[in-house]
Amino acid sequence: MANFGYKSRDRQGNLVSGQLEGNDSSHVAGILLGRGLTPIEVTEISINDNTFELSQLFEKPVTLDELVIFSRQMYSLMQAGIPVMRAIAGLRDSSSNPLMKKALMAVLVDLESGRTLSTALANRPKVFSQIVVSLVHVGENTGQLDLAFDQLAKYLEREQETRKQIKSAMRYPIFVMFALVGAMVILNIFVIPVFATMFTKFGVELPWTTQVLLATSSFFVNYWLLLLVGSAGALFGVKRWMVSTAGRLIWDRKKLKIPIVGSIIERALLARFGRSFSMMLVAGVPLLQGLHLVGDAVDNAFMKSRIGEMGNGIRAGESLLRVGTNSGMFNALVLQMISVGEETGQLDQMMTNMAQYYEREVDFDLKSLTAKIEPILIMIVAGMVLILALGIFTPMWDMMSAMKK
Repeated sequence: MANFGYKSRDRQGNLVSGQLEGNDSSHVAGILLGRGLTPIEVTEISINDNTFELSQLFEKPVTLDELVIFSRQMYSLMQAGIPVMRAIAGLRDSSSNPLMKKALMAVLVDLESGRTLSTALANRPKVFSQIVVSLVHVGENTGQLDLAFDQLAKYLEREQETRKQIKSAMRYPIFVMFALVGAMVILNIFVIPVFATMFTKFGVELPWTTQVLLATSSFFVNYWLLLLVGSAGALFGVKRWMVSTAGRLIWDRKKLKIPIVGSIIERALLARFGRSFSMMLVAGVPLLQGLHLVGDAVDNAFMKSRIGEMGNGIRAGESLLRVGTNSGMFNALVLQMISVGEETGQLDQMMTNMAQYYEREVDFDLKSLTAKIEPILIMIVAGMVLILALGIFTPMWDMMSAMKK
C-alpha cells in the first residue's frame, strides 16, 4: 500500500487534510467518503521524498506510558462491547502524539480494507512491538481480545515500573559525572590559564603534574573547536556502530559485564524474559514461537542469540531444562523452577515465579546501587583534587620558598 496526502471538506465545509494509506487514490477517496469527508485532492507521497524522511527524524516517539494508556483504553472499550474499528477511531482522535495518531489512522485504513487488527499493528513496528502483535493475534484467535489487552497492559506497567527504578537509581551517578566533566572543562579553559601566566612570569621550574595540567589546558583553549567536532564525530560513529548488527551484539554482551551495573541489567532482562514467556504460555502461544517472540521482547541482541540457541535445542528434541542449563543464563534455583514447571505442567506459573524472583533481586540492588557507586565517585573526585593540588599548589609553594630566600 502507498501513502497518500489528501485535502477534503467535512459536513460543515471545513478544510481537513492529512495522510492515509491505500491501494490507489480511488481507494483513499472511498475511505474519506466513508468518514463523511468530501475529497478535494488526493496525491501519492513518494517514499523517497527527502522532506518526508527529514520530518520522520523529528517525530516524537511513542512512549511506554502511551502504550500502557492505549492498552488500558482498548481493554475498557472491548469490555464495553465497542467494535474494534470504533475503538481505534476514538483513540486516534484522542491521541496527542502525532506518530501514534498517524499509526492508528493507518491501522484503521487496514481494518477498513479487511485486514485483522494484529496484521495492521504488525505493519507499524516503530510503534507496536512483536509482543504486542503476538498477544493481539492470540486474542483474535481465541475470541478474548479484551483479555489480551488486559494482559498487555499489566506487562507494560511492570516494564514501566522497572525502567523508572533504573532511571531513579542512575540519576545521581549520572549527575555527578556530568558535574565532574563540566568542572574539568571550566578549570582547563578559565582557571588553569591564569596560573600558567603566573608561573611563566616567575620562571619557576614546574613538576610533571603541573606540566601535564598546563599542556591539557593549552590544548583545550587552542583546539576547543577540534575537540567539539571530534567528540561529535566520535559520538556519531559509536551510535552508528551500536545500531549495526555486529556492534549491537558486542555492546549488548559487554554491558552485561559492567561492574556493579551489569548484573542488575542482566537480572532485569531475565525478569523481562520470565514475564514475557509466562504471558506467551498463558495466552496459548506454542513453546517455540513463544521463545522467538520473547527473544525480541528482551531487547538485548546477545541474550536474544542465547534464547535463539535454546529454541534450536528444543526443536532438536531437548527439554527446556537442558537447553536452559546449556545457555548459562540461569542459576540453580531458577533451573529447579523450570524443572518443576515441566514436570507438573505449570511452566507458565514457574516462569512468573522466576520473574518475581529476579524482580525482587533487581529491586533490592537498585535501592543499594547509590551506596555502592558512591565510594567510586568519591575516589574519582579525590583523584581530581589530588592532581590539581599537586599541579597547582606545589609550584606555588616553591615560589614562596624562593621568595623567602
